[in-house]
Amino acid sequence: MKTIEIDDELYQFIVSNTQAIGESASSILRRLLVLPNESSVLSVQKVTINSVNQEASSEVVDESVSSDESLNLVEDVTLAIKPDRQESIFNFINKEELAMQRGAVGRFLLILAALYRANPDSFSVVTEICGRDRLYFANSEAELAASGSSIKPKQIPESPFWVMTNSNTTRKKMMLTKAATSLGYAVDEVEKIRELL
Repeated sequence: MKTIEIDDELYQFIVSNTQAIGESASSILRRLLVLPNESSVLSVQKVTINSVNQEASSEVVDESVSSDESLNLVEDVTLAIKPDRQESIFNFINKEELAMQRGAVGRFLLILAALYRANPDSFSVVTEICGRDRLYFANSEAELAASGSSIKPKQIPESPFWVMTNSNTTRKKMMLTKAATSLGYAVDEVEKIRELL
């Protein structure tokens, strides 16, 4: 096993593509790069992106290398791979920060912030989640406040969205369940997200 140094942005990219808790960086990269098993030998293609005009060029590296050695060629390579699903919320949860929250509202907001960071482009679907008489999520504090009294709207940290916080823990868990489901998380992931509260 070789050790390589990577910058923070590349590290976040790898972490954001985790599909299972405990998945190794090698497994993630193999999946994203569609590489064969570790013991296989492969030819490596080096891709260079010209940042000025966004044209891509490639050159084939003539030598055959083992898959572990191929990781040494990752310097100067920009990966433009989109995951086929939303990113995992668990890559964005700081368990220590979550544990330090004294109340359910603080944990609720941190979990929602993680859901937003994992799914910034599709998070707006949560604004469709509402109760019989009031909104649960909105694009502004005023929009939430107009939907009922005693809503106690709070902005979801690091996002443009607001959420109603004047509800019991059971209702908050239901809101997290509906939000995670709307964002496309699997049933087992939804259960884990709800239990974080």
